[in-house]
Amino acid sequence: MQDWHIYKGHGQRHDGIDRLPEPPPWRAVTRPAPGPDGEEHRYRYRATVYQSDPHTVDAVNAALLLRRPLLVTGRPGTGKSTLAHQIAHELGLGPVLRWAITSRSTLRDGLYAYDAIGRLQEASRLAALRAQRDDVPGPPREERSDIGSYLRLGPLGTALLPSRRPRVLLIDELDKSDLDLPNDLLHVFEEGEFEIPELVRLTREPTIDVLTSDGRTAQITGGQVQCTVFPLVILTSNGEREFPPAFLRRCVSLQLPEPDLEKLARIVEAHLGHAGMERGREIIEVFLRNRAEGLVSTDQLLNALYLATGNGTVEGRDELVRLLLRPLGPGT
Repeated sequence: MQDWHIYKGHGQRHDGIDRLPEPPPWRAVTRPAPGPDGEEHRYRYRATVYQSDPHTVDAVNAALLLRRPLLVTGRPGTGKSTLAHQIAHELGLGPVLRWAITSRSTLRDGLYAYDAIGRLQEASRLAALRAQRDDVPGPPREERSDIGSYLRLGPLGTALLPSRRPRVLLIDELDKSDLDLPNDLLHVFEEGEFEIPELVRLTREPTIDVLTSDGRTAQITGGQVQCTVFPLVILTSNGEREFPPAFLRRCVSLQLPEPDLEKLARIVEAHLGHAGMERGREIIEVFLRNRAEGLVSTDQLLNALYLATGNGTVEGRDELVRLLLRPLGPGT
């Protein structure tokens, strides 16, 4: 059997990197151009192999029909984020808008960003131009504001733009947020609108072109953004904190359990084919035993199966399988 090692560990330069095979499909970054709806290949792949269940289907449809956010709770690796990509792919709703939450995230971060320093520099430049033109004969010329170049809508702001079909917005790991953020989201979720004060103050230019979080431009009139259809908002949580009742009652809640043996078999077959499932039963049993002792995610199982059985390059690597399937710390 051909040696599968690329790195040898002896410190002598060699051309082993040229033998590096194609990556697992879930780790591919070299991809064709986006499809006609802008969806990237890697997200399309994740969407097509995602294994849903009747309970999840019911919750998603309830959120769609009620125009309510879907709060998806589950341990890491249960497919919370991928669910958003499958919904967008299946319904042809375009690329998912993603807002990754940190402890410093605020409502304004999700709505828009304003480069005040850049805008101040522009104002200084225009003032210098006007001073120069004061010495030139003729009627004064009015300089048009370029404020739109210094405004960019965030993922939430982009999702609330008027559109014929709803956008899918993924607000990822909400439990990392500041305590006030869930309550701050309530008005936006309820009314589907917000204003940009920097544009409301403009009286001579009621309509301004601004950048969006997905690299496009949008026209904002009077500084007001009002959706024509509510976006489908998917909020994910690892279950590490409680949310306010006022927030929870505005959401459809979905708890994703860890996949059982039957669902794991479907996941493995979707990624590695039927042969991968047949050769990997022993590894799946190790995975289930380790999961009973601590946190182990499904992607660890896929990594172990890919190396041990995926393309035959690694066989009988029991120590490597144990390394890849080791239980992790909480919240990993």
